[in-house]
Amino acid sequence: MSLIVLTGASGSGKTAISKTIADRGEIDVYHFDDIGVPPLSRMTADYGSPAGWQRAMTFKWFESLAEAQHDGRNQLLEGQMRLAFLEEAATATGIAYLPLLIDCDDETRTHRLSVERRQPELANAEMMIWATFLRREALAKKCATLDTSRLSLDESVRAVVERF
Repeated sequence: MSLIVLTGASGSGKTAISKTIADRGEIDVYHFDDIGVPPLSRMTADYGSPAGWQRAMTFKWFESLAEAQHDGRNQLLEGQMRLAFLEEAATATGIAYLPLLIDCDDETRTHRLSVERRQPELANAEMMIWATFLRREALAKKCATLDTSRLSLDESVRAVVERF
């Protein structure tokens, strides 16, 4: 049994990949946002910052995944999580996992967000900075990256499933 964690900025393809994998029914798939994403003001009030909220929810997910690992099935968690928070949560829960940054170039991200998802407000400078931050963190931590810019959804799914 393995756990793969897909992280990446909006528009990278991680949700499309994970939903396709979930539809196959062979791997238990979890979506970080299913925990509920409060407004930024609530994150700050309750956790000190949006990063504080993300860290706390990453720990909460790993605690839940630790309980679910007794089923012996492969697991996949996808969401926008910092690799540093994943490492901390894995250490605290004793879970072994494989992190994988799902990424794409900014032009592809802008197209996916603006045209395919019809959320042009997300294709902004902040999202591109977040994507760059995640790329740099992945590079520093020697985390594998899957660039989906020129891959079909099927090719991207295959590249993830082959890692189990």
